Amino acid sequence: MFMKKIAFIGAGNMARAIIIGLVNSGVAAKNIIVANPSPEKRIQLANEFGVQQTSDNIEAANFADIIVLCVKPHFICDVCRQLSKSLDISAKLFISVAAGTTVNQIQEALDCNAALVRVMPNTPSQLGLGMSGMFASKEVTGEQKAASDKLMSAVGKVIWLATEDKINDVIAVAGSAPAYFFLFMEAMEKHAQSLGFSAEESRMLVQQTALGAAQMVEHNTAAISTLRENVTSKGGTTFAALEQFRHDGIDQMVSNAMNAAIARAEAMAQGK
Repeated sequence: MFMKKIAFIGAGNMARAIIIGLVNSGVAAKNIIVANPSPEKRIQLANEFGVQQTSDNIEAANFADIIVLCVKPHFICDVCRQLSKSLDISAKLFISVAAGTTVNQIQEALDCNAALVRVMPNTPSQLGLGMSGMFASKEVTGEQKAASDKLMSAVGKVIWLATEDKINDVIAVAGSAPAYFFLFMEAMEKHAQSLGFSAEESRMLVQQTALGAAQMVEHNTAAISTLRENVTSKGGTTFAALEQFRHDGIDQMVSNAMNAAIARAEAMAQGK
C-alpha cells in the first residue's frame, strides 16, 4: 500500500490527471491534499474524489511527504521561495512538472539541495495513457525514486533519464507531441469535409483510424516502419499518398518542429 502523503500545489489539468490515476490505483484520498488560490477547481476535486483541499500552500506542504509542483513555470520559483521560508522541507520530496525550470533553479528557490524529480508528462495522462520522462537529482533516494515512479505510473508509462537535458528532448518527442497528432488529424478532418463528408462523419473517420493505428503499434513488436510497409502496396493509393508526403518533405518538417520545441524549452530555462 502506498502510504506517502502527497500535496499538489496547483489544481489544473495535470494535477487532476495524476490525482485521478492515484485514486484509481488505490492510493487513499485522505493522503492527498490540493492547494490552489481559487476555490473552484480544488473544491471540485475534493467533492469528486474525497481528497483534502486548501487555499494555503504552506498547509498543504506541511501535510505531505511528497510535494508535486503543478503551477505554471513562471510561478514555480515564487512558490518554492514561499515554502522554504515557512517550513522545514529538508526531508520532503519535490516533483516538478514545469517545463523550462531546472533542478538548480528550483533548488535555489527552495534555498537547499532538496530531493527533486523533474517530470515531463503529456496531456493523455488525463486518460491514464500518458508518457512521462523523469529525471532525479542526486539527492533523491532509492525509496523516493520508487515513490515518484509509482506516482507517475498511475497515469501512464514512464522512462527515467540519465541527464537533465534529456527532459527537453522528451518535451519534443512526447510532451508537446499530442498537439502534432491533433494538427495532423485536424488537417485530415478538414479535407474529409471538403470531400463531402459531414463534420460528424469526418471526425469519426479520422479519430477511429488514428485510434486503430496507435493500437496496432502498441500490440505489435514489429518496427513502425514495417507496419507502414505492410499497408503500402507499390503503385497503390497508400503509396501515392506517402510519396506525396515525402515529396513535400515530411521528415524534415517533423525534425524542424521537434527541434523548435527543444530550442524553446532551452530558452525558457534561461528565462527568455
